[in-house]
Amino acid sequence: MTTERPWIARFVPSRHPTGTAKPGPGKEPPQPSGEQPPPRWSRWLWVVGVLALLAWLVGPMLLAAQTPGRTPYTDFVAKVDAGQVTAVTIDDGGAVSATLKSGDRMQTQIPTALNNAGLEQDLRAHHVAITATSSSGSLTSLLVAFLPLLLIIGLFWWMGRKVGGGLMAGMGGFGRSRAKIIEAERPATRFADVAGYEGVKQEIGEVVDFLRDPERYAAAGAKPPRGVIMVGPPGTGKTLIARAVAGEAEVPFLSVTGSAFVEMFVGVGASRVRDLFEEARRRAPSIIFIDEIDAIGGRRGAVVTGGGNDEREQTLNQLLAEMDGFDQSSGIVVLAATNRPQTLDPALLRPGRFDRQVTVPLPNQAERTAILAVHASGKHLAPEVDLALVARATPGFSGADLANLVNEAAINAVRDDRTTITVADLDAARDRVLLGRRDTTNALLPQERRSVAVHESGHALVAALCEHADPVAKVTILPAGLTLGVTEQLPEAERHLYSEGFLNDLLAVRLGGRAAELLVFGEGSTGAANDLAGATQVATRMVRDFGLSSELGPVGYGSESLDFVGQDEASPRQQYSEHTQRLIDQEVARLLRAAEQRALGLLRSHRDALERLAALLVEQETVDGDAVIKALADEHLPAGA
Repeated sequence: MTTERPWIARFVPSRHPTGTAKPGPGKEPPQPSGEQPPPRWSRWLWVVGVLALLAWLVGPMLLAAQTPGRTPYTDFVAKVDAGQVTAVTIDDGGAVSATLKSGDRMQTQIPTALNNAGLEQDLRAHHVAITATSSSGSLTSLLVAFLPLLLIIGLFWWMGRKVGGGLMAGMGGFGRSRAKIIEAERPATRFADVAGYEGVKQEIGEVVDFLRDPERYAAAGAKPPRGVIMVGPPGTGKTLIARAVAGEAEVPFLSVTGSAFVEMFVGVGASRVRDLFEEARRRAPSIIFIDEIDAIGGRRGAVVTGGGNDEREQTLNQLLAEMDGFDQSSGIVVLAATNRPQTLDPALLRPGRFDRQVTVPLPNQAERTAILAVHASGKHLAPEVDLALVARATPGFSGADLANLVNEAAINAVRDDRTTITVADLDAARDRVLLGRRDTTNALLPQERRSVAVHESGHALVAALCEHADPVAKVTILPAGLTLGVTEQLPEAERHLYSEGFLNDLLAVRLGGRAAELLVFGEGSTGAANDLAGATQVATRMVRDFGLSSELGPVGYGSESLDFVGQDEASPRQQYSEHTQRLIDQEVARLLRAAEQRALGLLRSHRDALERLAALLVEQETVDGDAVIKALADEHLPAGA
C-alpha cells in the first residue's frame, strides 16, 4: 500500500524503470553503414575449407585401406623366390609395385617394423629389376606438407577481408577502431526530430555552426569548441542529439561506445583510439561521438565505480593525448555522453579537451507533451485523449519512459481487440510503468480489503485536507506489482522549488495510511512499510541536505555530485561525526512523529468521511478524486444518506 506521487523521484530513488529510448521519433530511421554487408554464402566458406582439408588428409588413407587387390607381403616374397617377378618399383614409404612374368601387376607393402635387409639379396639373386622412387617430390606431397600453412594464411586473409583490410590485416584489425561510420550524405536526423530541449539544442548548435562555416570563427579570432560532453539521466536522448548534430552539420559521424575500446590485452584500447582519430582526420570535417565515455574516462589512480585497470588508464591517456594533439582547424569535434559525470577524470574535463559540458535533464511538462506527440504519431488516439494532461501526470519521466508508456497503452488496446488508444489505456499503462503488472487473480481476503481501503482512505483524506499537498486524482485498492493499493496525486503545476510547508504536508500524507490504521483498528500493519521508507528518506534530506532542522541549524551535508544512474542519495559519503549522525537521526524521528500526530489529528476530526470513503472503496475498488471531496462534504450527513 502506498501513495504514488511521481515527482517524489526528485527526493527518493525513482520508482519507475529507466531505459535508453530517445525523446525523438518513436523509431529512428535506420542509418545505412559505410560498407556493403558480405554475401550470405561467405559465412560458409570456413566450413567448406575445413571439410576439404579433412577430405584431403584422411581420404587417401581411407582409400589406401580399402584398395582391393593388395597382396600380402608373404605372398610377394614367395613369388620372388619362385622366380615369377621380373621387376619391382619401391618408394621411400615401402610401397611395392611388382610386374610378374605373366604381365600382371601386384601391389604390396614392405613391413617397416621388420628387418628386410635380405629382400634386396633375394631380388638380385632372381635377377629382378629394381627401381626406387621418392614420394616427397610429388606435387601432392608438397601440397600436403604446406597445406596447414596455406590454411593459416587463408584464415588471416579472410579475417582481413572481414575488417576491410588486405592480406594479414586480420591481426591488425584487432587493434582497429570499432566505430560505426555514417557518411555525410546519409544522416537523416535533424534538430526538428528532437522534441523539446530547445536550450540544449541552442547551446550545442554552435558546434554545427563551426563545422558548417569554420572561417567565420577564424575571422573573429574565436576558437571553436574542441569537445562537448553531454551528461544527464538515462533515456533523455543524448545519443539522438549527437546524431542530430551530425545531421545538421552534414558531416561524417563516427559513433563508438566507451566499452568498445577496452579489451583483455593492454594496449589494444589505445591503438583503437589512435585509429579512430586517424579515420576522423581522413574524413574531416567530421564528428566523433563516444557514448558512455565513463567506461574509459574514470578517475586514474582511484577506486571508482566500475573498477580500474592498466588497459583502461592507457586508453584514457591516449584519448587525452589525441584531443590535445589534433589541429583545431582540421574540423574535428568530439562529442561524448555519460550518465555518471562524477566518475570522470578531471583531466578529461579541463578546457582544451572537453571545453563544454551540456546537461540534458529530464524533460519538463511542455517537453513531455511534445515527446508524447512524437511517440503517438502513427497511432490512433481517442478524441478525449489529452496529451498535455498525460504529460502533467508523468513528472520525472524520461523520453524512454514516455515511449514505453505509449507502447504499453497500445499493447493494452490490443488486448481488448481495439486499435484506438483511450484514456483508460494510458492510465493503465502509467500504472504498469510505475507499479508493475496488475494481477487480477491476486484477490485480497475480506479483512485485507477493509484494511487496504482504510489505509488508502487515510492517504487520500490527509492529502485533501493539507493546504500544500497535490490534489488526489485516483484511489484504488486493486493490487498491482508489490503494492496492494495506490493513492495517486496529480500536481497542478511542475514545481522546481519546494517549501518547508510542502515537505511537511508530504510527510503527513505519506503517514496518513498508517494513521488511519491506528485510528480505526488500534494497531498498524506491514502495509505501511513502503510509506515509512519514503517518508524517512524525505525527512532525512530535510534535515541533512536542506537545513530545515532547528536542532542542526543551517548546515547541509549533501553529496558533492549527483549520480544520474540511480538517483539514489540514501548512502552518501559521510562528512560528519557520529554525534552529528545521532542528532540527524533524532531530528528525522521527530519530524516523522510530528507528521504522524498531525495525520491522526486530521483523520480523527473527519472520522465519518474516513468511514464513508473506506466503505465506498470496498464496494467500488477504484474511485476518483471527486469521491474524496464528496466524502468530506457529506461527512456530517446521517449514515446511508
